[in-house]
Amino acid sequence: MSRKNYVFTSESVSEGHPDKLCDRVSDAVLDAFLTEEAHARVACETFATTGRVVVGGEVGLSDKKALKAMKERVEEIVRGCVKDIGYEQDEFHWNTLKVQNYLHSQSAHIAQGVERDGAGDQGIMFGYACRETPELMPAPIQYSHAILRRLAEARKSGKEPTLRPDAKSQLSLRYEDGKPVEVTSIVLSHQHSDEAQDSDAIRAIVEPYIREILPSGWITEKTEWWVNPTGTFVIGGPDGDAGLTGRKIIVDTYGGAAPHGGGAFSGKDPTKVDRSAAYAARYLAKNVVAAGLADRCTLQVSYAIGVAKPLSIYVDTHGTGQVAAEAIERAVMECMDLTPRGIREHLNLRRQIYARTAAYGHFGRAPEADGGFSWEKTDLVDALKKAV
Repeated sequence: MSRKNYVFTSESVSEGHPDKLCDRVSDAVLDAFLTEEAHARVACETFATTGRVVVGGEVGLSDKKALKAMKERVEEIVRGCVKDIGYEQDEFHWNTLKVQNYLHSQSAHIAQGVERDGAGDQGIMFGYACRETPELMPAPIQYSHAILRRLAEARKSGKEPTLRPDAKSQLSLRYEDGKPVEVTSIVLSHQHSDEAQDSDAIRAIVEPYIREILPSGWITEKTEWWVNPTGTFVIGGPDGDAGLTGRKIIVDTYGGAAPHGGGAFSGKDPTKVDRSAAYAARYLAKNVVAAGLADRCTLQVSYAIGVAKPLSIYVDTHGTGQVAAEAIERAVMECMDLTPRGIREHLNLRRQIYARTAAYGHFGRAPEADGGFSWEKTDLVDALKKAV
């Protein structure tokens, strides 16, 4: 029997966090290659530190001249990302930072397995959904993301000129009978200009936005507030701490409320099952919950490099299932082709839709008109109901 009364914590980081900046650059490079060719191969890694961004990894296009031209665009892409995020610091400025590009052609040994429609790598991927929020996401991570997204909107609009791009949030929620009812603590560290010198000044700026985001009644007199608990936070971003693609995989997914297979998402084209199969697993778990087959669903799928068919599918409904987990496993296999090609086609993943995923979570987002966040649709509900 799972616990019903407890406190659970999740964190998020803003688009200006050093690791998220690197995720953004890697996904922007991916989008650029997919714009050039829908079957482009990309595995792009980014490193950022004071005054410098380093991009490397493997890429592939069918046209070698186009590949050379795309490599030459990388510096422009990097500067555009940094400018959009908002970095104009003395030691990390979009216009003066140094960009080093070490992208190279994809390994022929990796390519040969993918070209047979096999998985781009071995691995295990997890999807999760629950009824804690309208988005069928765990509440602590969903609201941690929402707080930072709202503050970024206020900063970029010019309404809050004191705020700077780098930020982290953390929410601890108290659960009663398995449902979130109260915020026991709020942690927010937000980079700021020199004018704001203490935590109280920053709290006065951010508190109204936090209260706007959180459900009514969740903040109580007992809620602990920790806003910029170290005091001053002026030096931020890659100038304050180095960043690297793929270091925020728990922030990207379920905030620790569900298992993670270990693979990062950003910078990887959809032949890489680290990304595409994790999206498919979320899609299936969300549709299982939306169909009323369970209140919580964890779904695992596994692959071998160069092999198309998944090696295993596992479902756990945590004691909330309306039908047996085995029946759900059979149903998801009947309703969706989980080969790498099948996933790409079902979710239409060969499009330039990835830079927007790099911050504020890959899951719990609204499906978009151009196909972004297609894995958040609940269009498989009727098929799943029929299959079970």
